Amino acid sequence: MNDTKIIEFLNGRTFAWLACAQLLVTALFVAWSGLLPSPESSGGLLFNIDDTLAANSWLSVAAGVAGSMAAAWLMLLLNKWFTFVKSLTFVGAAAFFLLQLATPLITSTFNTGTVMLLLLVVGALVLFGCYQDKHAQKPIFLVMCILAFGVMVRWAVVVLIPAFLLGFAYMRAMNWRGVMSALIGLVTPFWIVLGLGLAAPADFKLPELNPFWNTLDLSQVRLLVAWVAFIVVLTIVLSVVNLFTIYSYRLQLRVYNAFFLMVTLFAVAALCIDHRNLTAYLPVVNLCLSVQIAHAFTISKFPKRHIFIIALVLACFSASLASMAM
Repeated sequence: MNDTKIIEFLNGRTFAWLACAQLLVTALFVAWSGLLPSPESSGGLLFNIDDTLAANSWLSVAAGVAGSMAAAWLMLLLNKWFTFVKSLTFVGAAAFFLLQLATPLITSTFNTGTVMLLLLVVGALVLFGCYQDKHAQKPIFLVMCILAFGVMVRWAVVVLIPAFLLGFAYMRAMNWRGVMSALIGLVTPFWIVLGLGLAAPADFKLPELNPFWNTLDLSQVRLLVAWVAFIVVLTIVLSVVNLFTIYSYRLQLRVYNAFFLMVTLFAVAALCIDHRNLTAYLPVVNLCLSVQIAHAFTISKFPKRHIFIIALVLACFSASLASMAM
């Protein structure tokens, strides 16, 4: 098979479906083997929930993989509608599935990270549709309201709030009415919850910036830290390299891609500050990295660029096997 055929295969649906199937197989094996760490009780501004959002491990794994699939296919739909990656390719979805299976103990279950993925992608669909719309007060209110509710139950969701606020401003959809809509959207969930007596002002809690490490043994921690460091460095490097080409795109496409760069910056900063919520931030970073991989693969004219995707496949499988063997 020549280089052109390999690149066509990596760009196509089949490779993405194979990566998705491998993610499912890996997740089911983790559930069957009993390797999943016990869920922690993690809180938001008002309420506490388990980090794993389903008590049954099999149900949680099935829902987690379904959530990852939904996020990937919604990203494909987002690109089909708004063409922020200037090519119709499935390599980004495939890369996302591979990155998810690389850390099966974290990304196999339906947890806060899965919810944040869906919030990010669905929110991006709304956000991109508001480009230069000075009458976007209702979408702004809706997005902020949903994110504020998320912060009530899980502090990690707060990372998405400044990203979307800046996103609406960068889309030129934010005027003084938009600012008021955002503020009202952020306040409304708390007004409803406090007004109905579901919580009291005394229930407000500050975030606990404690390590996540007590659910993993030392060898797993070392592997996890090494993998997260690799992902963060790769994301930053690809983002910087891709910027040189993205900067030449027309303004609307630059704005769309700037949003994912902002999400990347906030998620990476959160990874460094709040290790306890690593399960929530890492899938978001994986999604942002998959966007940069799609850019790099479609922008590049290097005939052997498939080597880098093959290297990513090997790295993800190696990390996955290593984490399950320890």
